[in-house]
Amino acid sequence: MDWNAAGIIPLDTYREKRQHIPVEPVYYEEHEGVTGWRLYRYEEVKLAFTRHDLFSSQDTQPSDDPIESSILRTDPPKHRQLRMLVSKAFSPRVIEAMESSIRSLAEELFDRAEAAGQFELMADLASPLPVSVIARMLGVPNEDFERFKQWSEDLVGNNGERFQQCQQEMTVYFKEIADERRRNPQDDLITKLAEAQVEGEKLSEIELIGFCILLLVAGNETTTNLIASAFLCIDGLPEVRAELLANRSLIPAALEEVFRYCSPVQLTYRTIKEDMELCGHQLRAGDPAFLYIGSANHDETVFEQPELFNLHRNPNPHVGLGSGIHYCLGAQLARLEARVVLETLLERFPNFRVDHTVPLERIESNMMFGPKRLPVVLAGDGAGVSRYA
Repeated sequence: MDWNAAGIIPLDTYREKRQHIPVEPVYYEEHEGVTGWRLYRYEEVKLAFTRHDLFSSQDTQPSDDPIESSILRTDPPKHRQLRMLVSKAFSPRVIEAMESSIRSLAEELFDRAEAAGQFELMADLASPLPVSVIARMLGVPNEDFERFKQWSEDLVGNNGERFQQCQQEMTVYFKEIADERRRNPQDDLITKLAEAQVEGEKLSEIELIGFCILLLVAGNETTTNLIASAFLCIDGLPEVRAELLANRSLIPAALEEVFRYCSPVQLTYRTIKEDMELCGHQLRAGDPAFLYIGSANHDETVFEQPELFNLHRNPNPHVGLGSGIHYCLGAQLARLEARVVLETLLERFPNFRVDHTVPLERIESNMMFGPKRLPVVLAGDGAGVSRYA
């Protein structure tokens, strides 16, 4: 797998940055018009994730963007209060109870692909499955899938104008649904958020909408790209495919290595909370800090032979799902959805292959990694029953 090809994941660039260590462990530099501290090594990235007293998730400037009022962009104690509101909806017991419905949905999507005689992974499976699951949890119509997907792409993309516009559109959308839930409560997350109270006060409208936006986007973008990357890794590594076919219990370990090797979230940012010294540099309060998750997960000082996809890597302390108080709320759900997809895939179409005649292009996002499209040729079980050729 040549992940450096066509700028898919700039592993060589990451390595070059880390090789300056210990001379230059962090960099203050400009990239695409944005200047700030850039952290490429595991140690500094992990520090920024776990020391919220030094690295703030909040922006220094007040913003009317709903996403800035979500748990993604808040620090304690507000973060703790907001996270508690939805933590029960993502508890292990609740997530485990969803496996049957997720498996049925995966089977249905594979059935459609088989019947249609063609399979474009992103449009036919990797996107609709997680969107359908989180839409059901929120209580929004699954028929709005195309809108959800476009909003998600705009929110993590590089187009600032579309970033603002999609938040405006989502604000109108979720406000109407929240107002309706206040009149007619349902058994869904939006109703729970509309009724919830933090220290005796209900969520403000912007906080409620920010929650909905974050859950919708985070509930599908990470999982979508995790599934796509898993397909790419299995397709490109025959020995990994053989091991997984022989022992399906290795699928969870494979997914952890996918999180490390081609992290769905490649980059996030923090704001320096107070003047501090880091690796001999003076960081000032208010300075932006960019955390290169994709680079940290390939740090040679933490991961032996990081350029190799190792199905048996143990331990595997990747930060592909964040760390500390902002560790991904939906981590268990993402793992479950991806595991079910791979189990279904390997059971029904063990000889699948990615169509490499179509160039692999990365989505237009510095933050996320995933292919724009991924045509896949499904194949039967090799026992004379060809499901797709």
